[in-house]
Amino acid sequence: MPAAGLKTIIALSFVLAIGFLLVILSCALYKVYYPLLVVATYVLAPVPNWIAGRVSNPDDFVESAGGSGVLDLGRFCTGFLFVMGIALPAVLAHSNLINIPAMVMSIIGGLLIYGTIVSFGMFFQEEQEF
Repeated sequence: MPAAGLKTIIALSFVLAIGFLLVILSCALYKVYYPLLVVATYVLAPVPNWIAGRVSNPDDFVESAGGSGVLDLGRFCTGFLFVMGIALPAVLAHSNLINIPAMVMSIIGGLLIYGTIVSFGMFFQEEQEF
């Protein structure tokens, strides 16, 4: 894994700020605050994967051969929340609760937020010792 330094933290915080700015602007410009739900889904998306990684036992050789059900469930829930973060603004725009530009800004901002969270986890992941 690449080493994380001060420049990495600054870059990730800049991208995160741009993502939040896009989501907040998608709400404030059109005076409809439904797109803020996207922030909640993208912030909660890595949580099931993190919990499943902590709960699963990497030393169990019986489960490692066929895969772990706990890890699969965590990945499924993370994928569901990620897809919901993209689909929710599309559904809101389809039902005319938000405008199309608000949908686009919300999706792009949400993807930036989720990408920053995943990048932060990748850069600052602890090494596993055997």
